[in-house]
Amino acid sequence: MMTRPAETRFFALIPCAGQGSRAGGATAKQYQRVAGQPMVLHTLAAFAAVQRLAGTLVVVAPGDGFFAPMQGRAFEVAACGGASRADSVAAGLRALLAGGAGAQDWVLVHDAARCLITPAQINQLMEACQQDAVGGLLALKLPDTLKRESGGRVAATLERGDKWLAQTPQMFRIGPLLEALKTAGAAAVGAVTDESSAMEAMGLAPKLVAGSAQNFKVTYPEDFALAEAILSRRSPAA
Repeated sequence: MMTRPAETRFFALIPCAGQGSRAGGATAKQYQRVAGQPMVLHTLAAFAAVQRLAGTLVVVAPGDGFFAPMQGRAFEVAACGGASRADSVAAGLRALLAGGAGAQDWVLVHDAARCLITPAQINQLMEACQQDAVGGLLALKLPDTLKRESGGRVAATLERGDKWLAQTPQMFRIGPLLEALKTAGAAAVGAVTDESSAMEAMGLAPKLVAGSAQNFKVTYPEDFALAEAILSRRSPAA
């Protein structure tokens, strides 16, 4: 009797161990309030609405008790965050594997501070990449003229036709991504700025999936007002 192969599953991984110093304030930016609640909860609400996800793991720094009082969470929390984003993602991938995920299962890594992501955008990425040999990421084709700077002055105007702004989620298989992060991290400190760059360092070409200008990363103090305005206008089902 033939055994039916296990179905590939999808997991979400939210690195949430950073301090976000550029945003200002005494609290880590992912926990600062936007449109009535901490930013990360908007992010997690979008993933909770994606029914095809087998689970969501939030990676926090050791000793971070922000989520401890929350009852009936639709996500798991692992206090294994590292000194860098890549360290936190790698630790989260190992936690997923230890929890029963398979090396060939998909993981969608998403910035906690991209609180404007929508379930529709997450599903769009899953649909576009689930049959892909590598995986891919949401990205936005560069809309503005791009300048190179030298000493505070314009040194050159760059061709923008082939330039994209990387966003998240970024979706890859758990095992290959963990190996890519390990290899790229050993090669050069700071070389891994996102999951795609780790896969690129392995000679792979992730798929670009058109995202939304609203899926920006809240980074600077002025970003909070824009995120607040957008979230306040959205319906609960957005």
